[in-house]
Amino acid sequence: MCNLARRWFLATGLLLACVGGLAQTPVTPPALMLAGTFKAGTHLPDYWVSEKLDGVRGHWTGSQLITRGGLPVAAPAWFTAGWPNVAMDGELWAGRGRFSETVSTVRRETPDDGAWRHIRFMVFDLPSHPGSFDQRVVAMASLPTTPWLQVVPQQRVGNEKALMALLRQTERHGGEGLMLHRGAAVCQAGRSHDILKLKTHEDAEAQVLGWEPGKGKYEGMVGALLVQTSQGQRFKLGSGLTDAQRRDPPPPGTWVTYRYRGINESGVPRFATFLRVREDMALNGPRTAAPSPR
Repeated sequence: MCNLARRWFLATGLLLACVGGLAQTPVTPPALMLAGTFKAGTHLPDYWVSEKLDGVRGHWTGSQLITRGGLPVAAPAWFTAGWPNVAMDGELWAGRGRFSETVSTVRRETPDDGAWRHIRFMVFDLPSHPGSFDQRVVAMASLPTTPWLQVVPQQRVGNEKALMALLRQTERHGGEGLMLHRGAAVCQAGRSHDILKLKTHEDAEAQVLGWEPGKGKYEGMVGALLVQTSQGQRFKLGSGLTDAQRRDPPPPGTWVTYRYRGINESGVPRFATFLRVREDMALNGPRTAAPSPR
């Protein structure tokens, strides 16, 4: 039904959301800390450094595992057995290069025991802890871990040369990038420079509004996605789409990730290239608030 609807709405230009996901009743979304972007000249001795895990961000309330949008995650009971009664911010992660597998597992309304045994909840912060991140690192090290509850390793990097060497090593082994947490920072919801992300390529999210018909060799398919950023900037995203995606494009309301090289004067990303569908954002339903990558 979804494929037929996509083709019909492609012809009419109207919007449709055939986005699947969990159907549970949402709770209040957690107030999360969101990352800024690393810039040269950052005083690195102030920061802890960890790998940026390419998974699905999750939140443990102390009794329930939910998405960043506030939807309960249908994990097996054994997965969260023994977890502490404290709030934990983390990433549901199956390992490097296994993002799609993670999303597929987490999205299921009926948990697949076999699939969940490949998932770990990687804790990177304790949002209800009143202390600095330096103190939270110590507290995280004392968490009662299980095979499915682990703490993201944190380390210090003394200078930018060492940081870039670590980034290259991480990416060479299939990692997405690095995260930097300022040691003196307390938990405060919203985007700040207390958390920074560092990757070789800039990327961001936008929401699909519709499609532009293809021409030439793409006649009868989608030529470009019409998307909008969380700041309201609209642009076309054509490069990077496979023929299969042009024949069966992401429906309106879907969040997608794109890569780009800076921003032009009008605020539109330069040389934007489609990277992938943010299937994990379907957990929050169509036309939601903007995704909040850390």
